[in-house]
Amino acid sequence: MPQDSVVDPGVRPAVTPLDLIRVVVLLVALATLALWGFGSWPMPWSVVIGIGAPVVTLLVWALFLSPRPVLRLHPFLRAAVELLIYAGVTLAWWSLGQAWAGIAFAVVAVAAGVIAGRRALA
Repeated sequence: MPQDSVVDPGVRPAVTPLDLIRVVVLLVALATLALWGFGSWPMPWSVVIGIGAPVVTLLVWALFLSPRPVLRLHPFLRAAVELLIYAGVTLAWWSLGQAWAGIAFAVVAVAAGVIAGRRALA
């Protein structure tokens, strides 16, 4: 086990405002994909995509992007996976006819990701 991942028992790492922003970004992404799935497809597919898109996104997040990921990636590949999720959510907003909401989401999500990525590399 690498030394940097060892945490003293009973000691929780400090939660920063950046961590809270990233949680909110993930929750908004999941809600957006559910809204897009249920609202943009005809009836049998709306249920499949409305449930499936957020579940697939959550699985990708758990596998690669969570604080303790199942599969560790190089930081640049991790950023690419994160950007693909953000781009998908932004396109979902655009397809719903809410381009400004998509742009606002993209700006907040990418800014939080860049700050977190720079902090992780420092």
